[in-house]
Amino acid sequence: MNILYLCDEFPPYFRGGLGTYAVEMTWRFVREGENVLVFARNPDNKAVTRDLYRGVEVHRPQTVEATDILPAMVPQDVRLWAPQAQKFFAETLMYNILTCTKVVNQLVAREGRKFDLIVAHDWLASLAGIILKKHLRLPLVVHFHSTEKGRSGGSGSPTIREIERLAALTADRIVTVSYAMRDELIGLGYPEAKIRVVYNAVDEKKYDPARVPREEVEQLRKELGIGESPMIFFVGRLSWVKGADSLVQAMPYILREVPDAKLVVVGKGEQEGMLSDMVRRLGIEKSVILKFEYLPEHQRILYYAACDVAVFPSRYEPFGIVCTEAMAMGKPVVVGAKGTSGLREQVHPCDLPHAKRCGSHVDPDVPYDIAKFVIELLKDRELRERLGRNARERVLERFTLDRAAMETLSIYRELVQKGG
Repeated sequence: MNILYLCDEFPPYFRGGLGTYAVEMTWRFVREGENVLVFARNPDNKAVTRDLYRGVEVHRPQTVEATDILPAMVPQDVRLWAPQAQKFFAETLMYNILTCTKVVNQLVAREGRKFDLIVAHDWLASLAGIILKKHLRLPLVVHFHSTEKGRSGGSGSPTIREIERLAALTADRIVTVSYAMRDELIGLGYPEAKIRVVYNAVDEKKYDPARVPREEVEQLRKELGIGESPMIFFVGRLSWVKGADSLVQAMPYILREVPDAKLVVVGKGEQEGMLSDMVRRLGIEKSVILKFEYLPEHQRILYYAACDVAVFPSRYEPFGIVCTEAMAMGKPVVVGAKGTSGLREQVHPCDLPHAKRCGSHVDPDVPYDIAKFVIELLKDRELRERLGRNARERVLERFTLDRAAMETLSIYRELVQKGG
């Protein structure tokens, strides 16, 4: 099977977790005997335009600056965006257009390349997927990792919502990351019969607590100024949907019961200033460490190893990959379980005959609810360790990359065999 794989994020360009996901999936597809050709974004034109990455052929068309012509081409709502957002939209538009022209004019017309399937990820690559499906008469799979409505916490951009709607209607299959996300897509009117669920996953060999030297953990705690104090950890985008603000507001309650507890928040986003002000206003500067930076994977693994509990009180989370990483590292987790939340499916909040508790579900809009379960874990070492073991077992059973790759390939192969 020859797969044309459209994903704007791919090494060396990373913006979030999608690039890592794309790498881990595509090389596994190649390992299983499929041919994969990726088209990715080249935002600063510094990456090579064509190369082989872990056995995967990657094309990164050089982009052109098109922001100046946006007013003549796009709807009113995009014209009202901030300059950086307009620039990103223009780059996205050009990435899709240049991908189409290179596929049609060079790969197909000149080189005689043939494809069996088109795969596109989110609205960022869906325009190219829609156009190429019609021109090449091939089946199209669109992966929805989130929606504009959910990401924005409201209605969001009408333009992006319309791109998502067109992608859903045009696609032969829709793959999404949780049953909560499937329900959201159905609620938006997307065809239920097209939708398939494949959970995201992590590399359980890389995210393994046994591989992290104890001295490195101790050194990190020393650098953070934590020492032997209980460590609560949050990593993620600092935006309203991720709930870091609720976690900071939970700290005064936590400190009443566990006075030496330390909260470490790592990430970047629009809440940076607000979180700093909140910590000062609450008078908890000595108990909260804010690090406004992107944490590379090897460092993230070390932070997971160093913490006692990981907290992700998301208000909207189709699938929480950082939660899965923490679970793989043997840590109990406290997660938001309101609205569209794949975290509800990832984390077992109680012991059942068929499931072992590995964390707690909370209302992300109620700081005391977060505090209550964090306090429970910080006060009971045996409980922390048991839930941490259960968390890693849960990942090994359900959230491995090999399993995700094979389930995804099964959907692709079935579609190609049926002829779309």
